[in-house]
Amino acid sequence: MDTQVAGERRAHAPVLRPVDAATLIIIDRRGKRPKLLMGKRHEGHTFMPGKFVFPGGRIEAGDRSMTVTGALHPRAEQALMTRVTRPSLQRSRALALAAIRETFEETGLLLGTRDYGSPDSVPAGTPWEAFQEHGVFPDLESLHFIGRAITPPKRVKRFDTRFFAVDRDAIAHEVEGVVGPDSELVELAWVTMAEARKLDLHAVTGMLLSELESRIAAGFSPMLPVPFFFQKRGHFVREEL
Repeated sequence: MDTQVAGERRAHAPVLRPVDAATLIIIDRRGKRPKLLMGKRHEGHTFMPGKFVFPGGRIEAGDRSMTVTGALHPRAEQALMTRVTRPSLQRSRALALAAIRETFEETGLLLGTRDYGSPDSVPAGTPWEAFQEHGVFPDLESLHFIGRAITPPKRVKRFDTRFFAVDRDAIAHEVEGVVGPDSELVELAWVTMAEARKLDLHAVTGMLLSELESRIAAGFSPMLPVPFFFQKRGHFVREEL
């Protein structure tokens, strides 16, 4: 499920409460020019057909109880609990896990580590069972919290999306056959920033690309400010968490 936009604007649509969601950007920084993993949505979707996106979606119940290794950086925890109602470490943790799970569901990539073997227990009947099967522990320590965006009002769907980033070397395993002509994502591509900007993107995706490029140029430290985008009086506003 993509959460980077909220679909078409409807003049008479009710003002919906944004749903908590998360997105994961996988970055390959081994070459001179960093590359990002992006997926193209199926043309048959009524929601963002043919757009290039980062994998992501809303929190699911299993994300609140999945076993992990490592913890989010304290600065990320602080930013995730800023400007939210009823902030909690559990909610922050669930957002990070939602980004990892959705990435697996949409791309077949399992992010984490094999250093500790298989998780002893996982939420039954969820995609987390694949992590146990393939001996991968989700690793929150490898994640960077790099941005947040809330869908404007008067959309048929609204999300309060947290954007995470992780290095490509955090990919511990890949399940083949997840991406294809009948899947949510019909293709995956590793693209440079310049190549990404030429793709069919939503405006928020473009804004996050610019933020990410600046973040990488500044050393990609977890202590860097986290941008927060939301609409005010019909215009997007950028603040920092």
